[in-house]
Amino acid sequence: MLINIRTSEANKAVVQELTRRLNLGTENVVSRIAFSYSISKNIKLDLEKDLFDSKGKEYKDDILFGKYREYYIALICQHYGLYKTDKDIGKYIKMHIDHGLTLMNKLFEDNKNYSGLDFLLEHIETGIEKLEESQVSNDAIIFDEHTRKNRIVNKDYFAESIKILVGKSFEEEEINFYLNDTSIHNNAHIAVAGNSGTGKTYFANSLLKQVVKESKGQVNFIFLDFKGITEEDEKKNSEFFNSTNCELIKAPHKPFPVNPLSFIDNINEKNKIMGINKFVDIITSYSNIGKNQQQTLKDATRDVFNSKKGNEYPSFKEIYEKVLEYEGDKASTLREILESLSELDLFETKADSKNSFLNSNYYLSLSGDLPKNVRFTSVFLIINYIYNTFMNMDNAPIEGNYQGMRYVLLIDEAHTIFKEKKSQDLLEKILREIRSKGVSVVLLSQGIEEFNQPSFDFSSMCETAFLFDIKDKTNLKMMQKFLGIGDKEALKLKSSMEKIQKYQLVSNLKEFKVGELFKA
Repeated sequence: MLINIRTSEANKAVVQELTRRLNLGTENVVSRIAFSYSISKNIKLDLEKDLFDSKGKEYKDDILFGKYREYYIALICQHYGLYKTDKDIGKYIKMHIDHGLTLMNKLFEDNKNYSGLDFLLEHIETGIEKLEESQVSNDAIIFDEHTRKNRIVNKDYFAESIKILVGKSFEEEEINFYLNDTSIHNNAHIAVAGNSGTGKTYFANSLLKQVVKESKGQVNFIFLDFKGITEEDEKKNSEFFNSTNCELIKAPHKPFPVNPLSFIDNINEKNKIMGINKFVDIITSYSNIGKNQQQTLKDATRDVFNSKKGNEYPSFKEIYEKVLEYEGDKASTLREILESLSELDLFETKADSKNSFLNSNYYLSLSGDLPKNVRFTSVFLIINYIYNTFMNMDNAPIEGNYQGMRYVLLIDEAHTIFKEKKSQDLLEKILREIRSKGVSVVLLSQGIEEFNQPSFDFSSMCETAFLFDIKDKTNLKMMQKFLGIGDKEALKLKSSMEKIQKYQLVSNLKEFKVGELFKA
């Protein structure tokens, strides 16, 4: 389909005058700019009312579009919801060229000292700002094949049965959970709820210990403890740390062995912008910084990244120092959060080039003495790093009935961390996508209402749920929803929760009787 058009008679002289005034080359260049300027106004024109005469400047298909023909047609198709072979595409393009020429002519007539360069700089900058202000996606940033080859090492997977003893019946019958058996379970995500002191954390530690043992150490884990471990609990858990060869990192006394900024692709420019925007979005979400400070952080991060070469990544200290250059000595929320992140040395500065962090076991304790915004920011930077790293790996295959397993991401105090809509969206995306990479997500929470949000039911994404004693045991419907069970088992669940004691629980486990009480 050839598209040859003529501008209106009135715009014939306008094209010539704008070409002279803007000094941007031939007349076809000005018409392309006019077309784009018109489209940028986001106005839908009417073929019946806005189509002018065709007595002006004529453009042949290849002269008008040059080598970018598909892009101009795509802009019209996107703007009007047309297919690329629609017979009226040429008319729409003509209409927007005439519209853009009219707008530009008035603009320059009203601003005699306004140059063509002024026009381009203003509107290109506006376009870039619009792109950067668009909602930041929670999608993983997928590196191109070359970058992935140099940055991401596929972690080994374990594709044999992982059998976990979760408890015993009151008749001393062992109750086993076959974590990665696809003939029983659709996914390996787990939700655990229970009041403080009911045995929930001990149960989670036992689960991790058995995963490590059953997989012969091939499946690793991170335990994210948002409230911070006490010295008493550290002593109680010494056997757990020793048996799993788990390194306890008590922030801020020891840096976490990754640079979370290394999820940003410093080679591919498009991915770099997406990664920087995502980083700024994480800081913004938990620091309440304003639009101006967001832009300052974005500019500072971009500048620091541009100063790096190859596989080098900036530290928080470098970004903080660059922000100081922009802001000077004035106090700001942005300065406060970056100062904390840089001074506390929460993270390593080097990139984990071989994903060695994922081949070890870690318990990250974020002290309650840390500022709340620092704790939130740190947790989400780590979760985002893990998510992006695994999403750049090959899928872990199913061998026989067993899903290959690589890792367990255990998040304590999930009810606190995933309160906000944006963080819930991220969790939903992780639960949906990361299971194919052989990652099990375990969520620990004190209550069940946090799992069942109006916009999304998280417990439905965690196929296996364990319920210890909770405060609101009278809300049968909520407990049913958490466990994903119907009215048939509701009476049994109600009876079990009325009798429940410390270190006892109910479950929707397919390997046992749904809703029946047992010992953890």
